[in-house]
Amino acid sequence: MKKDFYEILGVSRSADAAAIKKAYRKKAIEFHPDKNPGDKSAEDKFKEAAEAYEILGDADKKAKYDQYGHQAFDGSGGFGGGGHGGMNMDDIFSQFGDIFGGGFGGFGGSRSGGGVRRAKGSNLRIKVKLTLEEIANGVEKKVKVKRKVQAPGVSYKTCSTCNGQGQVMRVTNTILGRMQSASTCPTCGGSGQILDKKPSNADSQGMILEDETVSIKIPAGVVDGMQLKVSNKGNDAPGNSIPGDLIVAIEELEHELLKREGENLHYDLYVSFPEAVLGVSKDIEAINGKVRIKLEEGIQSGKILRLKGKGIPSINGYGSGDLLVHVNVWTPKTLNKEQKQFFEKNMTEENFIPNPEKSDKSFFEKVKDMFS
Repeated sequence: MKKDFYEILGVSRSADAAAIKKAYRKKAIEFHPDKNPGDKSAEDKFKEAAEAYEILGDADKKAKYDQYGHQAFDGSGGFGGGGHGGMNMDDIFSQFGDIFGGGFGGFGGSRSGGGVRRAKGSNLRIKVKLTLEEIANGVEKKVKVKRKVQAPGVSYKTCSTCNGQGQVMRVTNTILGRMQSASTCPTCGGSGQILDKKPSNADSQGMILEDETVSIKIPAGVVDGMQLKVSNKGNDAPGNSIPGDLIVAIEELEHELLKREGENLHYDLYVSFPEAVLGVSKDIEAINGKVRIKLEEGIQSGKILRLKGKGIPSINGYGSGDLLVHVNVWTPKTLNKEQKQFFEKNMTEENFIPNPEKSDKSFFEKVKDMFS
């Protein structure tokens, strides 16, 4: 069971962005590898804090986490999608290095062994369309993406501006004395390398476009508009870089018969007047095939039948929603002479006169129950 991100950073759920950032900086400095060389436990806590900040430090991701928990990012979120154990230290320094202000060891960004900041490629974004059945059961999708990758035969050399450090140092005079600060090298963009040789088919940065088929594991219960992340499947960057990420936006396709409302599904069942009077068994469409239900004699139009657990699974893993069957009694629009005479004859009969019981809820009460 993964730890709660708020617990990892030591903040409450009501903490604002500034408090979350401050808490992460404190944890990261405490467990930073430069302060704890060879300490695997400290490294794990450092990665754990970075994973928590990646989610809570982003307003959109924080909102999804508050609503769906860890399941909102399973198979896609965090660094590498598999928890902090699969995280890349280069990812952490590349994405959050600015928090430390370049003033502590190699805190300037994503680093290679000697503290050089490694550039990260740009992210790619795609949209994946899912049927309601795929959303209910989870699915693995294979998509073809066109990525920028370093061309075969391309070579790079050490940047002369920063001497391969990826950073340039500046000294400024302040009222507190001379202060030294580091900033990303403007020549190499922080990679410490610049283009040396490139093949004719490469662009000015030594990159080419290449098609790649990427497998995306989508958990059950995702919602329209949710974004998943596949780490390191975005564009490469020149030199000693790490790839960007592939951002996958979910688009839910409309079902012909079922309407989704959160984890619940709604189905409109139309029955004839004789079926409503006499009762009948009906096969209705559910998310994983047909389900047979029995309608009692004298069922009223507007009755809602709740089929427990026949809805969409919770993305948090807390069971499934329900299938709500809305009964609609179909009133015939045309009648032949004999049929019309039958109803005219029974119009004043006691059994045909509306006489709702106290247990027969009004429309508004049914709506209230449906959303409670």
